Amino acid sequence: MYLTGEQPAYADQLINHLQSLPNQLLEGLEPAGPTLEIADQQDIGVELAGNQLYVIESGLLQAWVDERPVFFLCEGDLLGLRQGLDLPVCRYSCEDPVRLRPYSRNAVLAHIHTDSRRQELFTQYLVGQIGLLSDALARLRQPDLRPSTGFQHYAAGEELIHQGDEADNVFIIVEGHAEAFVDGHRVGDVQKDEIFGAMAVFTGELRSATVIASEPCTVMVIPKEQFISLMHSNPRIAHSLIESLARRIHLLNQEVTQLRSDRDA
Repeated sequence: MYLTGEQPAYADQLINHLQSLPNQLLEGLEPAGPTLEIADQQDIGVELAGNQLYVIESGLLQAWVDERPVFFLCEGDLLGLRQGLDLPVCRYSCEDPVRLRPYSRNAVLAHIHTDSRRQELFTQYLVGQIGLLSDALARLRQPDLRPSTGFQHYAAGEELIHQGDEADNVFIIVEGHAEAFVDGHRVGDVQKDEIFGAMAVFTGELRSATVIASEPCTVMVIPKEQFISLMHSNPRIAHSLIESLARRIHLLNQEVTQLRSDRDA
């Protein structure tokens, strides 16, 4: 996905990462038929089956909402995820030839569900798309009305979240590394592509830890309402997030155990 207008510098690396994900998600899954080639079409939806998803092998599609150009899909992007949602109609057009590789929608979702790694990649893909569009919306607003969503940048030593604050957003580190502290004690790392800050959003409690950038970081910020809506609309993503949180809790328990051992030694 590429946004219309000026592309922010930090988006290039994220976009390249997102475009690499669909082929990883579909690895080992057979296409549902031969590759389609479409050219000079103002609404390619008339050419596509409603029960299929498509990976763009080559070419460029322009997306229109309310007859306004919003973004482009290009090689590596996944087409057809918007089905079944009460969203504004999105029309895709192309001038030059576009090649689309079809997959059964049900088969794709089942394939993703059978593997926790693919679930995490699918979560990254969806949340990344939301982040790009949220950031585009923020840039279209007047500066005094611009919300603190989309992407934020932190220097080493800056706080990403503070223990005791209200939980309004969920975060993903797009680039960089951070560390988590509870009552001033280091309790773990926050790695690139890791979702953090979700626990307090779900429980409604205050932030349980402070997260500090240990090196310069670019962070995707997802408003809690959008993130919760995404969890409700796709149980598979919720399942993937629960597994991710469980692994993080396990690591935190190990850190606490080590701290206690060091204290008692």
